[in-house]
Amino acid sequence: MADPAMSVTPYWELVFDADGDPESRLRDRLLAGVAERGVRDLIVFAHGWNNDRSGATRLCDRFFAPVPRLAPAARVGYVGVLWPAMRFADEPIPDFPRAVAAGPPGRPVLDKDTRHALLETFPGRAILVDQIARLLEQQPPEEAELEEFGRLVRTLVEVVGPGPQALFAADTVAEGVPQSEPEMFAGPSAAACEEFARALAQSEAPGSPRGFRIPNPWDGAHELLRQATYYAMKRRAGTVGERGLGRVVGQLARAAPGVRVHLVGHSFGARLVSFALRGLPEGVRTVKSVTLLQGAFSHYAFADRLPHDARAGGVLQGQQNRVDGPLVCCHSRHDAALGTIYPLASRMAGDSRSAAEPALGRVLSAKWGAMGHDGVQAVPGTRAYTLAEALEARLPASGCVNVDAAAVVRRGGPPAGAHSDILHAELARLVLAAGRVR
Repeated sequence: MADPAMSVTPYWELVFDADGDPESRLRDRLLAGVAERGVRDLIVFAHGWNNDRSGATRLCDRFFAPVPRLAPAARVGYVGVLWPAMRFADEPIPDFPRAVAAGPPGRPVLDKDTRHALLETFPGRAILVDQIARLLEQQPPEEAELEEFGRLVRTLVEVVGPGPQALFAADTVAEGVPQSEPEMFAGPSAAACEEFARALAQSEAPGSPRGFRIPNPWDGAHELLRQATYYAMKRRAGTVGERGLGRVVGQLARAAPGVRVHLVGHSFGARLVSFALRGLPEGVRTVKSVTLLQGAFSHYAFADRLPHDARAGGVLQGQQNRVDGPLVCCHSRHDAALGTIYPLASRMAGDSRSAAEPALGRVLSAKWGAMGHDGVQAVPGTRAYTLAEALEARLPASGCVNVDAAAVVRRGGPPAGAHSDILHAELARLVLAAGRVR
C-alpha cells in the first residue's frame, strides 16, 4: 500500500541490509500488492549515497512525482529500494535542504551528521570513528600521522581479500580474477592524501570563497575517508543488487508474470540495479528497461574486452542482454564527483599517475572513468543521444544507449558538482521512454 506521505500510488518499499537480505514483510507486501492493484509497469528506483531512510524515501517521492502527469493512462506502480549507504553531509543535493556546515571554511573536520552516518553505516566502530575525527581536527604535520590516518580508514571500511565478495567491488575481471584494490588502499597514505588534495584544489570553481590556496594534505585525508567509504558502498551496492534485488525481481516474475519491471538507479544505486541483472534467475525476462543516472562505476563494466587490456573484460559483461529492452546510461560533464575524483580513487594498484595533472587526468578518466561521466564504453552497437534527441526519438528496443543529460544535470558545487542533480521531469520522461510506458 502507498505511504500517505508519497505523491504517487501505489508505492512500496524494499529494504535490504548490507548482505542483500530483504525485510521480508515489505517484500511480501510488494509481491502480493502488485497483482492486487493491477499494476502493469513497475518502476523500481534505487538511491545512491544517502544518510537515512526518510531522506531516501523523499528522494524517491521527488523523482516519481512527475510520472502520473507524464503517463496518465498507464497502470504504474512504484518501488523505492532502500539500502545501507551513506552521504557526507557537506555534499549538497540540489533542491534538498543542505546539512549544517562541517566547520570553518578550509578546515576538513567531520561534522556531527557525518560522524553519525559513519557510525550507522559501520556499526561497532565508534572508537575508530573518534580516532579518525580527532586526527582530522588536529591535523598533525607529521607524515606518520597521515599514514596512521590511512590505516584507521582501511580498518573502518574493511577491505576484503580475494574471494567471491571481491567481485561485488570490482569493475573488471581478467581471466576470472577481479581487479586489485585501488591504490589508495595499497600505497602510502600520505602520497594518496597529497594527490587527493591537489585534485580537490584543481576542481574548486573559480571564485570559490576559499580562494587560491596551497593544497593541504589533510583536505586530501578527508577525501581519502570519503572515497574509502564510498568504495565500501560500491561493494555493498553490488552485493545488494545481485543477492537482494535480483532475487526479488525473480520472485516477482513468478508472483506476477505480466508485470513489466523498469529498474532505475542513481550513483551507486545504478551499480545496484546493474548487478541485479546478474542476480536474475535463469529465464526471467520481465525487466523491460534499465536507466542509470550518473552511475558511479566503471564505464567498461559491460564491455567484453577492455581497450587497454584484451585479457580483461567488465565485471557485468553481457548483462545488458538480460534486459528485454534498452539499458540507458545518462551522463553529464558537470558531474565533478565522477569526472575528477572517481578516476583517481579507482586506479588499479600500482598506477601512480596523478589526476591533478590535466593531461594525465584525461588518461586516467579514459582508463578508469565512470558511467555517469561519459557513458557506456567499449560495447559495440551502443547508441548515443543528447537528452533532447532521446526524448524525441524512439529509443532502440535493446542494447546500450548513452544519453548526454548535461542540459539538465548541471547544478552543484565542489566536490561533487552535479552528481546529485537528478530531480528533473525530463529524466522521468526518459525512464518512461526507455520502457515504452504509455
